[in-house]
Amino acid sequence: MHITDQIGTRLAFDRTPQRIVSLVPSQTELLVDLGLEDHIVGVTKFCVHPLHLRGEKEVVGGTKQVDFAKITALQPDIILCNKEENTKEIVERLQAITSVHTSDIITVQESLELILQYGVIFKKEKEAQQLATAITKERTDFLKEMKKSTQNSVGYFIWKEPMMVAGGDTFINTLLEEAGFTNAFTSVEGRYPEVRAKQLIDLDYIFLSSEPFPFKEEHIALFKKNTTARVVLVDGEYFSWYGSRLLNAYAYFRDLRSKLELQEL
Repeated sequence: MHITDQIGTRLAFDRTPQRIVSLVPSQTELLVDLGLEDHIVGVTKFCVHPLHLRGEKEVVGGTKQVDFAKITALQPDIILCNKEENTKEIVERLQAITSVHTSDIITVQESLELILQYGVIFKKEKEAQQLATAITKERTDFLKEMKKSTQNSVGYFIWKEPMMVAGGDTFINTLLEEAGFTNAFTSVEGRYPEVRAKQLIDLDYIFLSSEPFPFKEEHIALFKKNTTARVVLVDGEYFSWYGSRLLNAYAYFRDLRSKLELQEL
C-alpha cells in the first residue's frame, strides 16, 4: 500500500500499521472514533479525548517537545503528526524511527480527506466513510440555515500576553466563516498575529478561546476595558479541532449563534 500524506510525503506499507503513536490531540480522538483505540500505543499530554487514554497509553511529551527515546521504545509502525502542531525538526527526527504521516489542514474538505485517508491506512474504510458522510450532512444542513444570517465581525483570541488572534489561512478562520462570522484579522500579517488594544474598537464580538490559553470569566473584564464589542468565552476545541470533532461542531455553532442572538433582543 502506498499513501501520499498532506505535505506530499510518500509512504509505503507492506501491512496495515498496528502500533500507532499520535502526536496530535484531534487526530487521537479521530483514531478512537474509527475504532482504533487498541492500536494506539503513544499519545501526547494534550490528548484529552477520551480522558482515560492518557492513563492507559504511554505519554511521549507534548506537540512541540517529544521524548524520542520513549517513542523509539514503543516500536510504532506509524507516527501521526500535523504540520502546524508539530515542528519540521520533530517530523524529520521521527522519520528515522518509522513511517511518519503528516496532515496539513486549513479547510473542512482537507479534514474529510484526512478521515478517509486514515480509513485506507488502517483498514477502516467503512467507518471513515460513514463519519465523513455524517459530518458532511451536519455541515450542509447548517450552511443552509446560515444563508440569511448576519455576518458579524469577530476577533478570535488564542493568547493573553501578548494578545494574539487567529488570522487568515488557519483552520480556526475557516470554522469562524463556517459558523457565520467574519474574522476581522484575516488581512493582518501572520497566521496568529499579535494585536493592540486599539484594534479591538470596531469589532462586534471578541471570542476568548478555551485553548491554547485557557481564558476564563475573569478575563472578560480585561478585554471590555478596550472595546464595546461583546466578549464571549468559546470552546476552542470546536473551532480548532478537526477530524471527528467536526461531527458535533455545527450543533455547537448553532447553539452559540442562538445564545448570541437571544442576548441581543
